[in-house]
Amino acid sequence: MSTALPSKPSGAPEPPGQAPAGFHHELYPYRGEEQFLTGTLGFIHEALEADEAVVVAVPPDKTSLLQNELADEPAVTFVDPATAGPNPGRLIGAWTAWLAQQGDGGRPVRGIGESAWRRTRSAGHLEELRYHEWLMNQAFAQSSAYSMLCPYDDADQDQNALRAVSRCHPLIRQDGQYMPNTDHLNDRVYPFEALLAPCDPYQEISYTDGDLAAIRAKVSQCAADAGVPEQQQAKLAVAVTEIATNSIRHGGGSGTMRTWAQETEFVCEFRDAGYIPDVMAGRIRPPVDQIGGRGLWLAHQLCDLVQIRSAPDRGTTVRLHMDIAP
Repeated sequence: MSTALPSKPSGAPEPPGQAPAGFHHELYPYRGEEQFLTGTLGFIHEALEADEAVVVAVPPDKTSLLQNELADEPAVTFVDPATAGPNPGRLIGAWTAWLAQQGDGGRPVRGIGESAWRRTRSAGHLEELRYHEWLMNQAFAQSSAYSMLCPYDDADQDQNALRAVSRCHPLIRQDGQYMPNTDHLNDRVYPFEALLAPCDPYQEISYTDGDLAAIRAKVSQCAADAGVPEQQQAKLAVAVTEIATNSIRHGGGSGTMRTWAQETEFVCEFRDAGYIPDVMAGRIRPPVDQIGGRGLWLAHQLCDLVQIRSAPDRGTTVRLHMDIAP
C-alpha cells in the first residue's frame, strides 16, 4: 500500500486489548478487495476474541464480501448506511443508535463504517463527510466501550485527499496494527474550507419577526422554479421555518436569506448575528421531554445537506441544500 502516512513509531500500541482510553477511532487505507478484507476481518476477529459485538455499515458490495467470509456470525450485525439518508449530518445519530442497540447491557461494540467517498455529490458534500469523521471524536470521546474502524479506498486518490481524511482520525491501521496519527486534528475548532460564493442569479430577502410566511412563500416559489420535487418542497418549507425562527430568537432578532440553484442543488442560505457554540447541535436527537432546540435536528432530517458555519466574531451561516430533480 503506497500512502503518505506516518511510519510506525517505536513502542506503538498493538491490538487487541491495549486500546487507548476513550473512543478508539482508526482510519484504514486500503487498495482492492483483498486488502479491504484483510483489514476489516482482522478487526472483526479481534472483537470476537474479546467477546465484543460488531456493527458493520459499508457499501453493498463490501457487505457481500464480508458476509461471504463470516458465515452468519451472530455477534456481527450488518446495517444499511443508506437508511441514514444522503445528509452526513444524520450519521452520528444513526451510529449512536446502532452502537447502543448492540451494546445493550454494557457490552463493548466495534463499528466498521465506510463512507461513500467516491459518490459524493458536490464539494460541499465531501467537506461535510470529512467534518462528520472529525465530529465522531467529539461525539464518542468518553465512550470507552466503543471502537470504530473507517476503511478508505485510496486507489486513484491523490495524497491530499487521503491526508484530509486522515487528519480526522486519531489512529491509523496498517498491517494489522494501529498507531497514533501525528497529523490528527486535535484542535477544538475544525478548519473548514471557505463556503463557495452564491451562484448568480440569487434571490435575497431580509427578515424579522412576522416575516416567516413571506420567507416560506419565497422559498416555495424559488424551489419550484429550480425543479425541486414537490414532496421535497414541503420538507424544505418546514426546515426554512425552523432556521429562520432560530435567527429571530437567537440571532439578534433578524437575518438575511438567499436562495439559488447550483448544478444539481437548490440552496437556501441564512445569515444572522448569533453564535452556535455546540458543534454537536442538530446531530443528536433531542430528548422527547426537551422544550425547544429541535430546529437544527429537523433541518438535518429534512434536507439533503446542511452546512453550518458559526463563530463569535462572524455570526452564523446555515445553508440548506435540496437535490433538484433530473
